[in-house]
This record gives sequence, C-alpha cells and structure tokens, in this order.
Amino acid sequence: MRSAFREIIETVLLALVIFFLMRAVVQNFKVEGSSMEPNLHNGQYLLVSKIDYFSVEMNQVAKILPFLRRQGDSLLYLFHPPERGDVVVFRFPKEPSRDFIKRVIATPGEKVEIEAGKIYINGMLLKESYLAEGPNYGLKAQTVPPNNYFVLGDNRNNSSDSHVWGMVPRENIVGKAWLSYWPVSKWGLAPNYTLSLEKAGS
Repeated sequence: MRSAFREIIETVLLALVIFFLMRAVVQNFKVEGSSMEPNLHNGQYLLVSKIDYFSVEMNQVAKILPFLRRQGDSLLYLFHPPERGDVVVFRFPKEPSRDFIKRVIATPGEKVEIEAGKIYINGMLLKESYLAEGPNYGLKAQTVPPNNYFVLGDNRNNSSDSHVWGMVPRENIVGKAWLSYWPVSKWGLAPNYTLSLEKAGS
C-alpha cells in the first residue's frame, strides 16, 4: 500500500512539474474580434511561445558577476527580440488585465510613418502581401522609443492598435504566436512573416 501511495504521489508531482514547465514556455490564447483578419479569425485558438523572447537582465546578473555587465541594452535574448512581422500577444498597456494580439511593425529606434495607405519605416516602404486592404488613416512620423514596439492589426481599418493608443512596452509582451490548433481547419503555424523594406517610389 505504501509503495502504491508513493507512486501515486510521485506521478502527481511529476505531472504538476511538467504542467508548470509547459505554462512557463507556452500559453494558449483565444482570438477575439476581427482585428487580425484575414489571417486570424474570431474564436480561433493559438499556442503562444513565451520562450522565443526569453531574455536575461544582464545588469542584474552583473551585481553578482560584474564581468558580465553590458553596455547599452542590458537584455540578453536566448533566441531573438520581437522582430518586424512577428504576431505577438501582449498585455494591453491601457488595461493590463486584457491580452491583445497584433503584428510588430516597427522596433525600438525606428521611425514609422503612415501616408496614403502605405507604411514607411525610416523612410522606406514596408512591403506587406498579407493584407486585404491598406490603412485609410495617416500617422505623422514618430520614432519608437527604447524598449517599445509599434504594432498594428492586419485588419488595418478595424483595429485598436498603436496608431490609436501608442506603443507597447517590451515588458508587456507575453510571447509570439506559434501554432493555430482550433478549429481543425485552421491548424498550422501562426502567420508570422519576415517583412522587407524597399526604397519609396521604386
């Protein structure tokens, strides 16, 4: 009896460890609304990878190991920081209890501008083939502050995003959309893209 009870306890503990490890690296997310149409749809379920943007604050580590102090950006990413074209889930800056999903358009230090239905990054045209239509609004040129990101919904004219309420702080980003798992007809990798820039007018 004791042996059987011990095995049950060990199994339960192992299951809990695996569960919490999984929650540390992956989170599920339900798309609500139409702001990411035509690429993501209302009611669609995704898995979000938290590990893609996993980082270490090196200046905190340097308090223990001074030789590891970094100049400039003190974050050291295990893989990479959020990149243009990534679909990210984040805590809404105006109401952190709510999670939003949008696409990264501009990264820290970049100048973003929207004019005549087109987006310009540092004066270069952003090429996007996945949109149903471009934005019918404009945005005066502004530079993305350090540790912040400019994000937009793919449904440009029906999305509450950075052109309305501003930038997303890096610490608000939960993770990168990784896999669509429901409905079954939408099974597959999330629509992350590597976006290119071209000279305006070319």
